[in-house]
Amino acid sequence: MEREQEELFSKRVRAGKRTYFFDVRTTKANDYYLTITESKRKPKDDGFTFEKHKIFLYKEDFNKFVNALNESVEHIKTDLMPEFDFTQFDRDEDDDLSWD
Repeated sequence: MEREQEELFSKRVRAGKRTYFFDVRTTKANDYYLTITESKRKPKDDGFTFEKHKIFLYKEDFNKFVNALNESVEHIKTDLMPEFDFTQFDRDEDDDLSWD
């Protein structure tokens, strides 16, 4: 029950061999923060394991983080790769599903 109160929202983004999780959580003081987790499946012995990296983002840093991310992506798109067609990646995760 405590876990359900802690995690309020979750969004999964599959990206090749990696999966990113965006989880909105609450603190004991009823404040909110975001965890961004990168999970990558790696072979191990006769099975596999997951390598995970996590970022904790607090409300006072939301705008700074989003602005820096947007500026960085825009720099790549307009200054470094202006001829590249990034729209080829504009599809939902569900587009990869096949019902055949």
